[in-house]
Amino acid sequence: MPFELTILGSSSAIPTSTKYPTAQVLNVHERFFLIDCGEGTQIQLRKYKFKLLRINRIFISHLHGDHYFGLVGLISTLSLLGNKNDIHIYSHSELKDLIQGQINYMKSEMEFEVIYHPLNFKKPQIVFEDEKISVTSFPVKHSVPTCGFLFREKKKLPNIRKEMIEKYQIPIKNIQAIKEGADFITESGDFISFNELTIPPKEPRSYAFCTDTAYFESIIDQVKEVDLLYHEATFRNNKKELANQTQHSTAEQAATIAKKANVKKLLIGHFSNRYKETDGFLQEALAVFPETFLATEGNTFNIKQTK
Repeated sequence: MPFELTILGSSSAIPTSTKYPTAQVLNVHERFFLIDCGEGTQIQLRKYKFKLLRINRIFISHLHGDHYFGLVGLISTLSLLGNKNDIHIYSHSELKDLIQGQINYMKSEMEFEVIYHPLNFKKPQIVFEDEKISVTSFPVKHSVPTCGFLFREKKKLPNIRKEMIEKYQIPIKNIQAIKEGADFITESGDFISFNELTIPPKEPRSYAFCTDTAYFESIIDQVKEVDLLYHEATFRNNKKELANQTQHSTAEQAATIAKKANVKKLLIGHFSNRYKETDGFLQEALAVFPETFLATEGNTFNIKQTK
């Protein structure tokens, strides 16, 4: 089943002719989660062939406009398309005050509700979970209250070896208990261990999203050993002082967090429009963390399962 991230926008506050403000789509087992919703997000969703009606959970990291200005337009389009599924938005509680007035003008046409879920900016908190995935928000360090998000698959039960079912004539009623850790005793009294009967499940996959944030080592425990970490890299080292002043990060700082957290891969984005090219960001990050990649509009990163 898929666990893949698509970049819709990689720019910081000011978009360019080729870069949109922050927005990403994470597909987990055909559940589509929208992470931030900068201006133009719905255009990018259409450009990269996403079905808008499949999206009903939206995570907004903070209330700077480049991370949520696309919301009202997206909600309006969903209404025009006849969406009937409620839209759940996980964000600062004040987002409702900022956009609900505009949504109220659509109420007579809308066949769904917009449901707001306030984030906790003081400590990590599970904000959504189902049988396949959990989503945890956690505070980062920025000029306004801001959260990162950790998406993690639920661990599956082991698979029972089919040949063992036949070999030991295991009744169907015992299979679930064996998957949950039970051993098995045959009719002749032979003891067959759980480990012999099952195949370990593949490791759960994970993705962490961190923007906007200054260099902040407190997040390391939250993103430790994730398969893919997105960490903002608004500036290069030549603007390190400006990064500190605005509570953003440099590419080198993002890579340092990735290295200390022992993540598998790092994705950097939220590039300042001061830079005409992004190769320099990549070079600075690679010097610290070799498994670094650029967030570029349209790129999809597939997180594969491992044993």
